[in-house]
Amino acid sequence: MENSEKLTNSKEVIAYIAERFPKCFTVEGEAKPLKIGIFQDLAERLNEDPKVSKTQLRTALRQYTSSWRYLHGVKAGVNRVDLDGNDCDVLEQEHVDHALKALEESKAKVRTRRKEQAIAKATKEGEAKKTRAKTVKSSNTKPKTATIKKKLVETTRVLNADEVIVGKNVQVNMGSGNMPATIVEINKDDVRVRLNNGLVMAVKAEHLRS
Repeated sequence: MENSEKLTNSKEVIAYIAERFPKCFTVEGEAKPLKIGIFQDLAERLNEDPKVSKTQLRTALRQYTSSWRYLHGVKAGVNRVDLDGNDCDVLEQEHVDHALKALEESKAKVRTRRKEQAIAKATKEGEAKKTRAKTVKSSNTKPKTATIKKKLVETTRVLNADEVIVGKNVQVNMGSGNMPATIVEINKDDVRVRLNNGLVMAVKAEHLRS
């Protein structure tokens, strides 16, 4: 980072201070517990540095000390370090307990978020599968219906004169399709039939099908 352009985010700030103070900060591996009040030390050391502001330092430090690798490094009996890597006070138990609690809460949030994401993904995939199945079923149903109708049309025929008798079950050609019925009366000009729904109607003999 030889240029003097201002840093734009906390990740860049952490990388920069790790480069400036390598015995104190690190960008990978377990981090060392920091000296209490290290923000003031940083602000003083980098006071004239055009790349980073105090606000950026404060935000970056908050992110750094709340990371899992930092919280993992806060253990009983471990010393805090200053900017030059010198040992300071030994960590107090309350700080160790606080770090452990923060770590567990952070991991719990991640587990919950991942679970919610997994449920959302499974739900989305399930809905997509239902939609595909419905589409396939719909596309498969239409040809079958057409085939059945075609088959019915092909297997019916006009009744012969000697087949037009009372009591005979027939198909009445209604134009758009055939309807089952029973002959109940034969007249000179038409034939009366009773449809399955109970309706009695007069039709021409030529409209009757076997």
